[in-house]
Amino acid sequence: MMLDVLLDALQPGTGSGDATAQTESPRGGPAPARLRIPISSITADSRRVKPGSLFVAVVGGSVDGHRFIDDAIRRGAVAVVGERDLSLSAGIPYVRVPDGRAALAQLCAAWYGFPSRRLRVIGVTGTDGKTTTTTLIHSILSAAGEQAGMVSTVAAVIGDRHSDTGLHTTTPDAPDVQAYLAEMVARGCTYAVLEATSHGLHQKRVDACDFDVAVITNITHEHLDYHGTFENYREAKATLFRMLSSAAHKPGLPKIAVLNADDPSYAYLRAIPADRYLSYGIDNQADVTAHNIIEGEQGQHFFAVTPAGQFEITTPLPGRYNVANALAAISVGVGLGLPIPAIQRGVAAVSTIMGRMERIDEGQDFTAIVDFAHTPNALERALSVARRMTTGRLIVVFGCAGLRDKGKRPHMGEVAGRLADFTVITAEDPRTENLSQIMQEIAVGLQQAGRREGEGYVPIADRAVAIAFAVNMARPGDLVIVTGKGHEQSMCFGTTEYPWSDHEAMRRALRVRVEGGT
Repeated sequence: MMLDVLLDALQPGTGSGDATAQTESPRGGPAPARLRIPISSITADSRRVKPGSLFVAVVGGSVDGHRFIDDAIRRGAVAVVGERDLSLSAGIPYVRVPDGRAALAQLCAAWYGFPSRRLRVIGVTGTDGKTTTTTLIHSILSAAGEQAGMVSTVAAVIGDRHSDTGLHTTTPDAPDVQAYLAEMVARGCTYAVLEATSHGLHQKRVDACDFDVAVITNITHEHLDYHGTFENYREAKATLFRMLSSAAHKPGLPKIAVLNADDPSYAYLRAIPADRYLSYGIDNQADVTAHNIIEGEQGQHFFAVTPAGQFEITTPLPGRYNVANALAAISVGVGLGLPIPAIQRGVAAVSTIMGRMERIDEGQDFTAIVDFAHTPNALERALSVARRMTTGRLIVVFGCAGLRDKGKRPHMGEVAGRLADFTVITAEDPRTENLSQIMQEIAVGLQQAGRREGEGYVPIADRAVAIAFAVNMARPGDLVIVTGKGHEQSMCFGTTEYPWSDHEAMRRALRVRVEGGT
């Protein structure tokens, strides 16, 4: 594709972003009106530059991409986009933009022919429950006979192809998002369901995605290390709903906002313009509600009361919070006018999600679970459900991430001390922070809940040893739950990601106990 064609995507009114471009010559003066330069690829990673690439210098939290412009040119970049006032050597065109991240998203969307404009795009954001709700929506669409792609923090699902989307929970970068959308179009999909994290929204990874439906799960205490204040965090989530107004309208498809009537964010998000609003809730009046909730060993049953009528829902997923997640997905189905039987089948078909209250069975005489809960709210939900799943003791293993929201550490300790019988504090991506200090901050909350070290909790820095300790202390009928990592496949110590799996660590500990060795 030619550079001048790509740059058209940066002009006002041509996409969902608001970036404008100033094209400059190598010496900073006005450049020719059209830059007819063939571009072979677009990247913000200088290590991925190849001859003919367009390099976009993005300013990150700790790394400034402008530092790598020379390296990109040495590797074969034929043009550069950035935010700084620069003059490049060797006749390389430089395009200055107000926001490098927004430009990257728009350029990648243009590169793939703006694929989101050829799809009905559903975005899901929130603190907890995003992956579950995204999966439920995708399942409902599939049950309705629609070709739908899905990108969550666990995996991308496009047709029969499943691929991992990253080592840690986050929305993929803009080039990957647009590539996934383009693949969906190529495979004949009509719908795309995208999980959008606060980091992904704030860093404009889903800019240039023309959303048609925006869904919120909840907004609770999380990521204040990055966003600074709860208000900033909430506004990052609200970005998804503001994008409804700026996105291209598609024939016959209104922009729909799906809101949680039980969450304090409801009024704030309801004030953001949309063509149609659908609220859901269990405790408060809403458009979509659940009546007569019955929780059993095989899941939950309730009646969904909706604008399309009342109908039965069965979900294998445990916990009241999964009723809320199901209601969010049902709201999307109702809003899109999907058949009620398809909504019922879609919800019932999702029996488990990797790292979400996932049972691990190696023949042991107690229950073992891996869950992603890494916020105070999510931990309270998980432990409350786990408590109802056992008549024995509830043993929890968890930690808190380094260089992340420090304020939640004592809160999570208090939750564990209040709801679990015994807690094992351990590592969870300590990064460059002192692990002992992190564990001490968690212990403060346990002590506030009346727990004493050695009796109600114990700190064990090595996560594998901590999991094995919990497994070995379990008696028949107990429940051991390991939280915080869920689906993630790595753990960060210092600045290095090391391979890690809670599933493998749990299975290994269970086998040793059951088999007595190996």
